[in-house]
Amino acid sequence: MTGSRVVALGHYQPERVLTNDELATMVETNDEWIQSRVGIRERRIAAPDEQVDEMAWRAADKAVANAGIDTSEIDYVVVATCTAIDRSPNMAARVAARLGLGNPAAIDLNTACSGFSYALATADQAIRAGAATKALVIGVEKLSDWTDWTDRTTCVLIGDGAGAAVLVASDEPEVGPVVWGSVPEMSDAVRIEGRDGPFAQEGLSVFRWATTQLPEIAKQVCAKAGLKPEDLGGVVLHQANLRIIEPLAKRLGAVNAVVAKDVVESGNTSAASIPIALSKLVEKREIPSGAPVLLFGFGGGLSYAGQVIRCP
Repeated sequence: MTGSRVVALGHYQPERVLTNDELATMVETNDEWIQSRVGIRERRIAAPDEQVDEMAWRAADKAVANAGIDTSEIDYVVVATCTAIDRSPNMAARVAARLGLGNPAAIDLNTACSGFSYALATADQAIRAGAATKALVIGVEKLSDWTDWTDRTTCVLIGDGAGAAVLVASDEPEVGPVVWGSVPEMSDAVRIEGRDGPFAQEGLSVFRWATTQLPEIAKQVCAKAGLKPEDLGGVVLHQANLRIIEPLAKRLGAVNAVVAKDVVESGNTSAASIPIALSKLVEKREIPSGAPVLLFGFGGGLSYAGQVIRCP
């Protein structure tokens, strides 16, 4: 059966850097309080006129350029986001138009912070099924549009940006089987409800679930890929909170892996966090080409998804 492989990545982040010290002038907080609780030092915030589809396009354009393929070859575009304001046209169609693609299948997908791993799995499965040959997978969020900037429990977390990956059909599959699911009784743990939001979450509940349940699920992802955690060359978890990422990587037993900690400089960018972090690691050549990398997202729903890929 034909599988797929990731051949290139790209990311985009807005120019504006919002530091903890600047946040302290907007809401009752300080740098020490934020870093001690979530490990974030700064984040990027999009300009008012910088929309979700524009950020997605910029990341996608970079990924396609890095892949060195003709845009006419892309026949599947999937955008993972929970912050698009417009309902129609969807973000995938707008990205396809901006890139000047031919007639790709174009869909949006919303599982919030696990969105990129869900989108990657659907693209891989479309290729395996023969419904696509080259796919563009994008995670993008503008959480700043949905944030209550007077609520220090949430505004200190968020950031904006986009990350993208190009998948192509391969006789030697390099995207492993997905392990995905949800926790229905925690479906309200992370929320953006109504026309105006705002983003809200039960942070302690999510933290407890992630630190207690996620390690075993992540081990299942490795097992499905025929690997042990110590075989991993990289671990890229959803960049929610450094105080979640560090203990998870340790409990997983990925002793030889480079662990992404982009949350420190990017904040929580929801569906964009995994591709942004992975793109940066690849760009800096911190993970060798061909090394197995665990991707694992979790968040709103409460949904989760993960797979092991080979680093491009």
